[in-house]
Amino acid sequence: MPKLPHLSGAEVQRGLERLGFTKVRQSGSHVVMKREAKGCVVPMHKEVNVGTLAGILRQAEVTPEEFLAALQG
Repeated sequence: MPKLPHLSGAEVQRGLERLGFTKVRQSGSHVVMKREAKGCVVPMHKEVNVGTLAGILRQAEVTPEEFLAALQG
C-alpha cells in the first residue's frame, strides 16, 4: 500500500469527485459524498490526518492506489 499524503479536506473532496462521488450535503465542517450505494464523510479541515484519510477511503471502498491516481490526473 502506498503512503498516503497529508491533504486538506478540499483536496480529498476533489479526488473523490474525480472518482465519481458527488456532494450530497454538508453539515458544519463535514461533507457527505456518495457514489451509487457507497458513501463517506469528509471533514473539511486544513489537514486531514492520514489515519482519517485511510478510514474515508475504506468507507468509500476506494483503494489508495485508485485515489492517488485520481489526484494525479
